[in-house]
Amino acid sequence: MDATTQSDALAASGAAATEAKPPQRRPRQRLHILRNILLAIMIAVFAAWLVLFITKGRFLKHPFERMAGSLAGRQVEVGGDFQLYFAPLRIKFVAEGLSVSNPAWAARRHFFSARRIDARIAPLSLLFGRRHVYSLDLQGGAVDLEWDKGHDRNTWTFGGGEGGKPFEFPRIDRAVVADTRIRYADPRMPLLADLRVDPIASANARISKAVGVQGDGILRKTPFRVTARLLSPDATVNRGRNALELTAWAAGNRIDVSGTLPSIADFEDVPLKVRARGSDLSDLLAIIDVAIPQTRRYGLAAQLVKDGETYRFTGLHGTFGQSDIAGKLTVTNAERLRLDAALATRRLDIVDAAPFIGYNPDIVAAKGAVAAAAATGAGARRVLPDAALPVETMQRFDAGLDWKIGTVRSRNVPVQNIALKLSLDHGRLALSPLTFSMARGDVSSNLVFDTRQRPAATSYDIRLSPTPMGRLLAGYGVAESGTTGTISGRIKLEGRGDTIHDSLASASGRIAFVMPRGTFWTRNVQLAELDLGTFASKMFEGKLKKPVEINCGLIAFTVRSGAAAADPILIDTSKNVITGRGGFSFGTEAIDLAIRADGKKFSLFSGQSPVGIGGRFAQPSLRVVSPQLLGRAGVGLGLAVAATPVAGLLAFVDVGDAKSAACGPVLSAAPASAQRTSKGKPRDDVRTGHVNTARKR
Repeated sequence: MDATTQSDALAASGAAATEAKPPQRRPRQRLHILRNILLAIMIAVFAAWLVLFITKGRFLKHPFERMAGSLAGRQVEVGGDFQLYFAPLRIKFVAEGLSVSNPAWAARRHFFSARRIDARIAPLSLLFGRRHVYSLDLQGGAVDLEWDKGHDRNTWTFGGGEGGKPFEFPRIDRAVVADTRIRYADPRMPLLADLRVDPIASANARISKAVGVQGDGILRKTPFRVTARLLSPDATVNRGRNALELTAWAAGNRIDVSGTLPSIADFEDVPLKVRARGSDLSDLLAIIDVAIPQTRRYGLAAQLVKDGETYRFTGLHGTFGQSDIAGKLTVTNAERLRLDAALATRRLDIVDAAPFIGYNPDIVAAKGAVAAAAATGAGARRVLPDAALPVETMQRFDAGLDWKIGTVRSRNVPVQNIALKLSLDHGRLALSPLTFSMARGDVSSNLVFDTRQRPAATSYDIRLSPTPMGRLLAGYGVAESGTTGTISGRIKLEGRGDTIHDSLASASGRIAFVMPRGTFWTRNVQLAELDLGTFASKMFEGKLKKPVEINCGLIAFTVRSGAAAADPILIDTSKNVITGRGGFSFGTEAIDLAIRADGKKFSLFSGQSPVGIGGRFAQPSLRVVSPQLLGRAGVGLGLAVAATPVAGLLAFVDVGDAKSAACGPVLSAAPASAQRTSKGKPRDDVRTGHVNTARKR
């Protein structure tokens, strides 16, 4: 290879080497460029921060007004000093004479105004998640929170579009608020609240800030008053924790709320202690349009946790009247209000149960059931209440209740183990099932009050399982000794009316109580028959308490338009056949029954005359000396005068021709037309009764 060729080869290789070097330096150059860019950005950010820090961002006042006004769709003005800068990493915002206008439909001109506001704000919270304010100093503020009449728009939803979002209070760790008013108006509830917020003196050295709230308002036509304290602990103790103490008064009730909030006005998922007491719990719940029966003085405590539209009360316990109550309650304040509760009561005083059928418990305790019925508008000497169902309220909310009651404190009603399931759905109230034990027997019932039909359609279906009669009637003076008979029955009625009285006064259906084989005191049977001879002889023989066997018995009524007619009353015993006629009226509450016993064996001195049961539900009466007995006495007297004194006794002789009953139709609760003698012949001593007291008041 010559020199020239060698030189050219060296040059070519050098050129190739030169061309190969730049690709090796490119990554390093890119890193330098990226570093320079980041450095420039940091210098720019620092310069901006420095400029803002030095100038306090006062030059941003008018851009802030324009930008905030454009985003909010409102007019935003700052009348005085304005500061917006990082100090050092938190945004410091200061504005004097700040105002934000309301939409044109609102009642007030401004949604928000403040004499001065000084806040420290977390920067990233303005871009992501919930707004977070570390500290707030608000002087001379006014906030107007208002819904329109259609509940479609509100004053705190910005942007100028339709639709109202739920109000979300920013998270505020610590606050100093003075001379500030908050107004809230919701025409749909309706609710109007006017609150004043001011600092208060703290009695605890560990509390650095304390905010006091006082105000009043009207909720669903009910005035209320509220006071509260928000206590912010010192930063060295527990930063961002605020103790809440709130008391409200409304409709004679007092509510106390206490707890620890993670920030000012942050109630979501925060356990709060709640206590309520007053003269009548129904007055308290009526404020939110929830209808429950009246109560006597009550006191309740629970833990409250708010979760969106749901308010959960757990660990509920307390008393109403002389009764106890415990359990849990959930209130869902959605488009349609709903209550769900699971409650338990160990002992329920019978007076406290009076409101369940429309009685005022205080009147029952002081003056009795008749006076309580009269207070509902019922006529004189009536016991069925005329208190109307709260139809409009029942159609505005829904409810579900599962309530268990241990025993009922009562001298005359041996009731225990009550289990109630209640359902209220758009005005249809169902107590199904309602079960309880009474005198070692069980009662199961299904009651429906459907206010969607006008007047309300009501149905009563009550079943009594076999129950010892001695125990059942012990509270009314009937001793258990010698009585082994049982009784079972069913009441099935349907009527129309917005009160218990009206629904029963219009009801039709059947009432039947069946008595299988058992024993009853001889004394009771002989009194019903007025068999003076047998009664006297057994008394002298010392066999007054000897039981008489009941073969079978039926006490049944057919009800039409509120009038109940005996269909039939037929009791077959070892010595007598007891029959009845007449009936009673739910409308007038009048009773007109006649019970007669015919002997199966020969007996002297038998009155063979009906024992009458009359009067009203409130004051029934027993007519032992009946017109038939007086007539029989007259006949006997005539025979004694016309013939001999012995002949006069013939009027009181019972030849003992009563026909035993076939127990099959009796035990199946068949009507009078289906009843037979033990020989299979139709009975001529029982027939459907008639009552002429149907619906007169």
